[in-house]
Amino acid sequence: MTNHCRIELHDVAFRLQQKHDFHWLEELGRVFAVFDQQDSGNIGFGVESGAGKFFVKYAGAKTLAYSGGEQEAIANLKTAVRLYHELRHPSLVTLVDHFYAGSGYAAIFKWFEGESLHPHWSFPPPDKYTHPDSPYYRFRRLSVEQRLESLDRIFSFHEFVAQNGFVAVDFYDGSLMYDFEKNEIQICDIDLYQRKPFVNTMGRLWGSSRFMSPEEFEFGAPIDERTNVFTMGATAFALLGGELDRSFEKWEAGEALYQVALQAVNPDRMTRYESLTEMKRAWDSALKSSRHGLR
Repeated sequence: MTNHCRIELHDVAFRLQQKHDFHWLEELGRVFAVFDQQDSGNIGFGVESGAGKFFVKYAGAKTLAYSGGEQEAIANLKTAVRLYHELRHPSLVTLVDHFYAGSGYAAIFKWFEGESLHPHWSFPPPDKYTHPDSPYYRFRRLSVEQRLESLDRIFSFHEFVAQNGFVAVDFYDGSLMYDFEKNEIQICDIDLYQRKPFVNTMGRLWGSSRFMSPEEFEFGAPIDERTNVFTMGATAFALLGGELDRSFEKWEAGEALYQVALQAVNPDRMTRYESLTEMKRAWDSALKSSRHGLR
């Protein structure tokens, strides 16, 4: 720890592996929040100016949890920026600008007054599931109807992603933010989404195993819409059921929707829905027939 460098910017303080110049950031406005626990090579800041509040994602500083090189992180962020351009959508955080900044690269997004549904830095499991202040705990205590609205936005976005020639990689509840005041969900991280066709060249891909299909652990396997059908089914179980306990006893949204989610997470990829459009059509049909049974 003695080799780590403490940095103070306006209202925040954090540590890096080595000293870094953030003079450019202070010129953007008052820094009121920092998000420095990621292992992606990025560090995030909340910045406020006369133009409003913004989220700044920056690559080029040696964060404590990152083991790669700065240039690799910069290249990854520049690639990610193109995704936010191509996949602009009401359910995705809004990219405002991006540019070289200091010795790194910055992407500026509109600030979203939401809380992460996987706040591992403040509510690590089991507190995520049991602490009354945990955003995930509070989300799970919203009505089934409110959570179904959130799922509809998530499903619709990923159907849009597929229609535009991409597949979701590394999507999990840490990619979701929820505004409890406005009852609105937004997707905040699509940095590792890939253009189709995409093949698993790693063995274990990036991501949370709670949301990952068998092919995301298999070298050479295709990662496609059937993969994302699994991801969306796993998301349904995370927001409406028992997460990895996919029993009906843990499910809160009726038999018809349960059967759709269960087919989506079938380990046999050929038994899943062929596309996200097909899955969403089945989901919407089941929703119509089961609304009276929601509890």
